[in-house]
Amino acid sequence: MPNSKHFPSFKASLPSMAGKTVVITGTTSGTGQIAAMTTAGLGAKVLILNRNSERSVNSGRELAATNPEAHIEQVECDLQSFDSVSAAAARVAELCPEGVHVLANNAGVMALSDTATKDGFDVQMQTNHLSHFLLTRELMPLLERAAESSGDARVVNHSSVARMSPSKTLRADYLEPRGGHLGGDGSKLDNLMFRGPRWRRYNQSKLANAAFTAALHQRLQATGSRVKALVAHPGLANTHLQKTSVKEGGMGSFFTDMFMRTSQSPEDGAMGLLSCMCLPEATSGQFYGPGSGPFAMRGEAKPFALEAFYDNAETRDLLWSKSEEAIGRTFEV
Repeated sequence: MPNSKHFPSFKASLPSMAGKTVVITGTTSGTGQIAAMTTAGLGAKVLILNRNSERSVNSGRELAATNPEAHIEQVECDLQSFDSVSAAAARVAELCPEGVHVLANNAGVMALSDTATKDGFDVQMQTNHLSHFLLTRELMPLLERAAESSGDARVVNHSSVARMSPSKTLRADYLEPRGGHLGGDGSKLDNLMFRGPRWRRYNQSKLANAAFTAALHQRLQATGSRVKALVAHPGLANTHLQKTSVKEGGMGSFFTDMFMRTSQSPEDGAMGLLSCMCLPEATSGQFYGPGSGPFAMRGEAKPFALEAFYDNAETRDLLWSKSEEAIGRTFEV
């Protein structure tokens, strides 16, 4: 595991989060776990949303033990089920009458097989984007409540350098209930070399994360809302994401081991996410990560502008309309 080069000084520079309520998906490992640990340590009330498992229970206990003074709540949320997401949102509303200051849509999966969720969508697209779209819709009244009372609330999405490759064009069919019929699993060589249909589906889901941010930002600005929409990427962070992909056959272990030698620590990879969540100077419509290019794999998180290949009217409208169609309800900001 690589050492953290930038995180210690970055963490020391973060402001207090006392009085803030933070909701984070996917906190059992990696960037989400670090974001939960960090914001709890900064004094925030932290709600962690994970699928029920021994790992989620243990990680929740570790978070509480590490931050004994913090207010931490565990909420069951399976992002492969819209019903579970709706139930989780209702539970968050019960636990947070004060509102939600930060919703971090962090959880994600990578290069999984061509399988459908019980709702019929590609497992990567529903986990990475569609369920987060639904969660954001359901929690928007709580975000608006916090923004009105404190002047600041924010939705933070988590994208990837994979948003750029192999395509910069968001396609409607990947947002439709076609799970199990979106290219198959590819050849062994495809998966060894990080290419093929598994990676096209991942690319589309990460492109959707960025397009959702652009579309949400545009709509929030149009209404004069104080809620911000931001997006981050971790570069190449050495997290459990790669281990899961290897286990599921989406990556070859030998090439992955070689590739990950150029990675940065999970803590350094979490700096973009935490910048969007915590920094007072972060503004709606910003993207934080170790650079904007396809080879921005390591380094301090810096802000840059949303990119034209998804921040355009056609892509924003496609993302919004197909996502509304998927969840079966409108999302009026």
